Amino acid sequence: MTAATPRPTQLQDGVVIGEGVVLDTRPASVASRLLAAILDVLVLLVLGVVALVVADNLAIRLDEYTSRILAIVTLVTITVVLPTTVETLTRGRSLGKLAAGVRIVRDDGGAITFRQAFVRALTGVGELWLSLGSVAVICSIAHPRGKRVGDVLAGTYGSRVRAAAPVRTSAVMPPQLAGWAAHADVARLPDGLALAVRQFLGRAALLHPGSRAELGTRLAADLRPYVSPPPPAGTHPEAFLSAVLAERGRRETVVELERVRREQVEAVLLRRLPHGVPDPDV
Repeated sequence: MTAATPRPTQLQDGVVIGEGVVLDTRPASVASRLLAAILDVLVLLVLGVVALVVADNLAIRLDEYTSRILAIVTLVTITVVLPTTVETLTRGRSLGKLAAGVRIVRDDGGAITFRQAFVRALTGVGELWLSLGSVAVICSIAHPRGKRVGDVLAGTYGSRVRAAAPVRTSAVMPPQLAGWAAHADVARLPDGLALAVRQFLGRAALLHPGSRAELGTRLAADLRPYVSPPPPAGTHPEAFLSAVLAERGRRETVVELERVRREQVEAVLLRRLPHGVPDPDV
């Protein structure tokens, strides 16, 4: 019996996954998001001017009613359809965001979907275009994570993508604990504890021997209530800590690979033609 795989949990400086690794998804500054928004608006304005010129030329051969419909369609395309399509296809990046080093992500750090991109674009009509961006700027300054109204409604935020995340090595499974860890029930670890264990293992060689032993023993004691059965008698605290993190990483990898395999199988089934219709791919 294994513990359920936890979803990533958002901390102030990133997302902590089950193995205690912090994903560097810190919110972008208001200045970076403002720069990205200005660049995006300039691009859309250029496209809008081009569309209006083309529409004006077509208006010579169209009646007034049709010209109004064409103008509305052009306006909706520039303000809603195009931003939604770009953010969906690029997973939260546009020309302006690419230049400013910003990516729009979900609150859990994942890539945004069509629904979230559409909500952001639809809300942007009011807070960006009609209010000339004043509502978005005020909301971003007031919100602790720099969200505008569209982000609040869509459950997204602007993440910095240029900051270099610290390099973290994976925990190594001690050979003598591999059999025990494979059958142990590891419950969900508190985010702070998982991160503290990983940081300790990464800096253990640099610590004073006395402090290293004391901190390792204390962390092992904090970790034992979440693991059943306990490790074999006489197990070194650092070996116990490393085994737990390594096993969690292995299980999460297995779950992720199974998810990908299941999605691939479902994609193949969805592409199959209805029963009785010859399928050229088979």
